[in-house]
Amino acid sequence: MRGGPSVLGIVLAGGEGKRLMPLTADRAKPAVTFGGTYRLVDFVLSNLVNADILRICVLTQYKSHSLDRHVTTTWRMSSLLGNYVTPVPAQQRLGPHWYLGSADAILQSLNLVHDEQPDYIAVFGADHVYRMDPRQMLQQHIENGAGVTVAGIRVPRAEASSFGIITPASDGVQVDSFLEKPADPPGLPGDPGRVFASMGNYLFTTKVLVDALHRDAEDENSVHDMGGSILPMLTERGAAQVYDFTENHVPGETPAEHGYWRDVGTLDSYYDAHMDLISPQPAFNLDNRRWPIYTHSTQLPPARFVAGGIAGESIVSPGCVIRGQVTRSVLSPGVVVSEGAVVQGSVLHDNVRIGRGAVVRNAILDKNVDVPPGATIGVNPERDAALYTVSKNGIIALGKGQVVA
Repeated sequence: MRGGPSVLGIVLAGGEGKRLMPLTADRAKPAVTFGGTYRLVDFVLSNLVNADILRICVLTQYKSHSLDRHVTTTWRMSSLLGNYVTPVPAQQRLGPHWYLGSADAILQSLNLVHDEQPDYIAVFGADHVYRMDPRQMLQQHIENGAGVTVAGIRVPRAEASSFGIITPASDGVQVDSFLEKPADPPGLPGDPGRVFASMGNYLFTTKVLVDALHRDAEDENSVHDMGGSILPMLTERGAAQVYDFTENHVPGETPAEHGYWRDVGTLDSYYDAHMDLISPQPAFNLDNRRWPIYTHSTQLPPARFVAGGIAGESIVSPGCVIRGQVTRSVLSPGVVVSEGAVVQGSVLHDNVRIGRGAVVRNAILDKNVDVPPGATIGVNPERDAALYTVSKNGIIALGKGQVVA
């Protein structure tokens, strides 16, 4: 940040995303389409860039081609000012092995830190949907002299096994303990039904992070993970503090949006986050011009509604042609809905084609899926379960170009 402390952004984008299959069968999780025109990685990159953190390394590993292409073609910063967003693949700098965990990924990429010599390092996850101003978290980190500050959000205690759980001290800031995905953690004082979950966003004082990574590398019993190894280590040393995400305020946000954060790691959470976008008063509004979410803009004509085609409570992207009926759905660029077709409560990725008279309900269709005339998805549960991936909550998912019976 110009005139202030120097901050290097490191985005951990190597996740395989097995729980999002089949959407991650051919791409890394951060490259999955979201909200019609965005990729999941666009949310963290937009938050960092809007906060004037303009030197960012995106660490990739799993099926990273589409992610690398998106980052390099979309996120072009001013080279005149020395700013950049660059994908960094696993390079085996420390020996013939790939990343062993998120901490090992940063250890193997410490050349990036040595080149920049930043005062602080923002280590953020790449696959969450939210708006956040990291400068406010950085201010607390500097004022309190913490070694690491982890962003925390309150979640129901029943969901604790999906997150790293933070137990704050009596001052509400110092971290007493950090447990990675515990089965039965203690609730918060005064709010026993909820816990503080880690958002996967960390701010480190550079020297503290580098020292912790080297110590972790020497531990043969370590899992070499940020949440499973580094945070517990720094907590034991009294160097870890928590930043309450509810104290973060982003310009242009509505009261309904404040504190919105979604981990879209499963098909059901991914689907539910899309439904959040299209309610009359959306829980997350993509249209905030004071804190925009940036992405690649494809050169396509505006969406067309012809032959009586209609859409209600939906997001319809450029290049779509609607001749049928669309309700409570999110359509990516180039989707075609033919005459007599019905699309309800669904998420359709790029270039999906819905044939004449077809019915699609409560489904996620990845790009280039062609639904033949008269076909149905989401009408016969037993048949769908035999043919397609069906989530715990009954959402039907088809992968890239999957053939529809």
